[in-house]
Amino acid sequence: MIAPPFGTRIWLAAGVTDMRRGMNGLAALIQTTLAHDPFSGHIFIFRGRRGDLVKLLWWSGDGMNLYAKRLERGRFVWPQAQDGSVHLTGAQLSMLLEGIDWRRPERTWQPTRAA
Repeated sequence: MIAPPFGTRIWLAAGVTDMRRGMNGLAALIQTTLAHDPFSGHIFIFRGRRGDLVKLLWWSGDGMNLYAKRLERGRFVWPQAQDGSVHLTGAQLSMLLEGIDWRRPERTWQPTRAA
């Protein structure tokens, strides 16, 4: 994915979204349901009912960008809430797009204990 500028906020739309929506439909959803400005430069992420497809909508300053990703195996991890939005960090977005559970990442190393 193209790296967004520093300070870009990432919003995950809770619940499911009709994945037949395009740029205009998702922008309208951002305004009405999430009460955000789709032209703010923030990234908004939506997931379909089956959970294997996400769409990201982002205003880059000179145009609206729509990115889609479908997992061939597995599902994208999504919050249980049915409405509203959740703020993500860039690292959480990266994990989400890889199909990793971004809610509770665990370190794979243990700190060395002094003997």
